[in-house]
Order: sequence, then structure tokens, then C-alpha cells
Amino acid sequence: MKIIDTHCDALLKLQLAKRGQYLGGEYLDFRNSPKLDTSLERLKQGNVQAQFFAIFIEPDIPSDEKWQHALEQIDLFYTEIVGKNPEVKHIQEWEDFDTLHDGEIGAVLALEGADAFGNDLVKLRHLYRAGIKYMGMTWNNANLCADGAGEPRGGGLTLLGKEVVKLNNENRVFTDVSHSTIQGFWDILENADYPMASHANARAICDHPRNLYNEQIEAMFAKKGLIHVVYNPPFINKNSGKATISDLIQHIDHLCSLGGEKQIGFGSDFDGISSFVSQLENASQYPNLINELLKHYSEDQVRGFAYRNFLEHRPK
Repeated sequence: MKIIDTHCDALLKLQLAKRGQYLGGEYLDFRNSPKLDTSLERLKQGNVQAQFFAIFIEPDIPSDEKWQHALEQIDLFYTEIVGKNPEVKHIQEWEDFDTLHDGEIGAVLALEGADAFGNDLVKLRHLYRAGIKYMGMTWNNANLCADGAGEPRGGGLTLLGKEVVKLNNENRVFTDVSHSTIQGFWDILENADYPMASHANARAICDHPRNLYNEQIEAMFAKKGLIHVVYNPPFINKNSGKATISDLIQHIDHLCSLGGEKQIGFGSDFDGISSFVSQLENASQYPNLINELLKHYSEDQVRGFAYRNFLEHRPK
């Protein structure tokens, strides 16, 4: 069963390695490095048909260097992920998903946090041209567009942030609520034509600021938004800090109970997490998740979670 995974942080790992800031400067080969949860080899083993690669700028990067860091990650996407691997196809338009052949893997750019472009909308337009297909307005810190989930102020979208969401709408780009404050979530839902949570879980199951309350989940589903579950154990099972696939499925069960069967997907956060769901430690282990889901849901439902729900709700 093929998989669409809407979030990983492999670009940051590749960038840190190239800058000599990861594992003492060890080179990471996207094809087969064991240090990459989403290496090409592991994506193939997991039958991942499309992987989203987030551009993420760490918050301690000086503001005048953030754009350069974003450009470096985009360059690594084009050279290391797409350029060296003919079986990897860059998804530049939503319709490109329909032209993937057997044995090909779609690679999709995304932006995690508006820090990369500051208040420069020319830079944002370059990101659209580079092919980003969703934008998270924030990571956990505040920026010029909005507050993030870790900002005590808890503010929502700024006027600039609302303008950016409008541009996302015009460019058929999802606006991602995953790291938003509660106020930011509601502002996005009010303004976005294409809301999604690329990697978030249910707060009723695990009370963590990165997860969504029931009323948020129901509002997302009412607006045809997607919620893709994330595999970070602290977002799955807060009490123990450990998680099993069965623990993760509890979040899927809960989302289904709130009417989201047709709007659930997967957003692993591989290469961005430091602990793992048991037997779901990298992209090669997706069959373990699929096999466990098939014990609880029909094959048609699981196909929905794995890829079809996303394809049916992508921007038209």
C-alpha cells in the first residue's frame, strides 16, 4: 500500500551535515545514509510514493542569515534529493501526483515557519516558484506573521500573516496549523481556503500544546481540512514519553470518532524527532503501521489514511 507522508526534516539534517555541524561533519548520502530516517532506500522499503520535505530555519539563526539558510536547503533538495536520483520526481504542481509511475517517488517542498522570508513578499513568491505546497506560519517561536505554540503571549496572525494566508490561497498552497497558537489556529481557519495540520495529534488523547482540541478538530473537518498524525512519542503518550503503534492508532480512532475518517493522513516528522514509536523508527517500517491498521479498519479505510484522503483534498 503506497504512502504519502506530509512532513520530514531531512533537509535540515543534510544542511547541517554539509556545514559540518552534524555528527562531526559526516557526509549524509540521501540514497542510503543510516542517519536519515527518510533516505531514498528507506522510502522505497516503506512504499512511500510521496514525501514532503520541510524547509526549516532554526530559531537561533540571525535574522539576516535566514534567507541564505532557506536557499541552501532548497539547493540540497534540487541537488541531493531530486538531481542525483532519477526515480525521484519533483512535485511542482498538484496534478503531478497523478503522473507518478510505479517505482517513482514524488518529492515535495514545504515551508515550516515564515522566518525564512521575514516580511519580504518577493522572497515568498520565490518560494512559491520553487514549489512549496504548504506553509506552516510558525514553528514554536514568534515571527512577523504569527506567534508559535511555544510563545507565552499566544497571539494569532498579524496583518502580514493574514496577507500571507491570502497569497497561499491564490497560489493553491495549504496553510498549516501544526505549530500555531490557539488564536493563530482560529485566525488561519477563518482566512485559509486550504487549511491542514501536516503533523499533529489529538489533545484529548495526549494533552500537549502541539496537539489539537476536539473543537479545533471538528472545525478543521467542517472546513474540509486534513489532519495528518505525527509519530513523535511526546505528542502521542505524554505520561510515559514512549509510544507504540497501538498508542498512535488511538489518535486515529479519536479523529474518526469526530467525523474525520476521510480527512486523516500521515505526517511522520521523521528526521525531526529524537525518540520514536516502537517498530516505526523510520520510513522503511511503514508496513508495520499499515498491518496494524488493517486489524482495526477495512482496506479501503486504510488506503484513505495512507494516501487517498490527501489526494482527494489537495487544492483544485
